[in-house]
Amino acid sequence: MAVLVLNSGSSTLKYAVIDPSRAAEAQRGVVGPGDLPSVLALVDMASLSAVGHRIVHGGPRFTRPTLIDDAVLQAIRDLVPLAPLHNPAGIEGIEAARAALPDLPQVAVFDTAFHYTLPDPAATYAIDRELARRLHIRRYGFHGTSVRYVSERTAALLNRPLRELNTIVLHLGNGASATAVEGGVSVDTSMGFTPLPGLVMGTRGGDVDPGLLLYLNRELGLTVDELDELLNHHSGLSGLSGDADMRAVSQRRAAGDQVARLAFDVYCHRIRSYVGAYHAVLGRLDAVVFTAGVGENSAEVRANSLVGLEGWGIVVDPSRNAAGTGERVISPPGTTVTVCVVPTDEELAIARDVVSLLAR
Repeated sequence: MAVLVLNSGSSTLKYAVIDPSRAAEAQRGVVGPGDLPSVLALVDMASLSAVGHRIVHGGPRFTRPTLIDDAVLQAIRDLVPLAPLHNPAGIEGIEAARAALPDLPQVAVFDTAFHYTLPDPAATYAIDRELARRLHIRRYGFHGTSVRYVSERTAALLNRPLRELNTIVLHLGNGASATAVEGGVSVDTSMGFTPLPGLVMGTRGGDVDPGLLLYLNRELGLTVDELDELLNHHSGLSGLSGDADMRAVSQRRAAGDQVARLAFDVYCHRIRSYVGAYHAVLGRLDAVVFTAGVGENSAEVRANSLVGLEGWGIVVDPSRNAAGTGERVISPPGTTVTVCVVPTDEELAIARDVVSLLAR
């Protein structure tokens, strides 16, 4: 059963044609956001059985893969204010795919769904209870499809049952998040009501004092739209250094650029602080797992994000960290916590969800 998967991120559109039973034969590619027509021109339409769409924010309604109809599409549109960098791209993909392939079932797979297991103390914000209830304000979390896939692959890599494994998954791409996973279940995560908080990202700054926004409004008269633009497009690595791409930041740092060095250090410091916090949440920690573009490819980020945690049994082996590709262990033998690199495959996870839903 071949599924066309459209994974619309904040900076790219990844696509794949995948039969989950023959995943190694998948046709894959990456284009710019909004370049869906070129994808559809490359795909053998006659071979497809369904289309799967990665949708970032599912709000309180969507907690599992869902067949898309007009009402579902409108509900996803209504969630755009909560994920303004992502949901519009997902909607564009849905509309284009429905127009080009009107006879195929279309399925939305939501990043927030995996985190709906968050316990109340982790999901609840300490604001007015009635206001939060009325407006469905809670920690939703994101990158769930990736985290679920990586958690399952980590258990296989370590040859341990998923239900017995406690991990911290560090999804480090243009967007970045940390998730505490207990026995395959999300119990805490760094992103929240929107994908803005938590780790430092390409153009998003992660955690900031909310009082800062009030200050900028009062002192500079910045409007809500201007603050939105600042937080989503001109913060993070881009705001700190002028470069949103960690590769460019690392190159400048290696050349002695002090601005880039500080951006890199802030990025890694934030990761380290979340690893410590989630170690406390989990109690027992079995593995720290790096995934996504930066996590899979930057040995420097991996090493510097965990430096100083040796007393907790978290150690990165320099030679293992610098070598190899694919799923691998980068900690030395005998450590309490295994440090891994596990490439994510959101497209395969989405294809599997689509097939599973349609087989019911």
